[in-house]
Amino acid sequence: QAPLVESGGGLVQAGGSLRLSCAGSGSTFSIDAMVWYRQAPGKQRELVAAISSGGSTNYADSSKGRFTISRDSAKKTMYLQMNSLKPEDTAVYYCTRVLTIRGPPSGAWGQGTQVIVSS
Repeated sequence: QAPLVESGGGLVQAGGSLRLSCAGSGSTFSIDAMVWYRQAPGKQRELVAAISSGGSTNYADSSKGRFTISRDSAKKTMYLQMNSLKPEDTAVYYCTRVLTIRGPPSGAWGQGTQVIVSS
């Protein structure tokens, strides 16, 4: 599978916003379901949000109402708009492929992008 590259992380104050990007390549990007995961220090990697090729979405409870996942297949890019950020959102954020939006990740992990939310 073609690699994915995350970007857009950074340091932001609580209540602020960030938009993460996941750049893909390869001919299957437009038909792959995609997902954002995150991993905080000392914790397991957890689901943030997933999106199908048709735009159906699945959000973790902690993301609902604050985060929005989207994709632009023409640009082979997926996004995660994060608003009303909290210190507990601090983590490394990763994107990868999934077979279904409620299934486990099926693709390789990239380097991730670090998000730090200060209180």
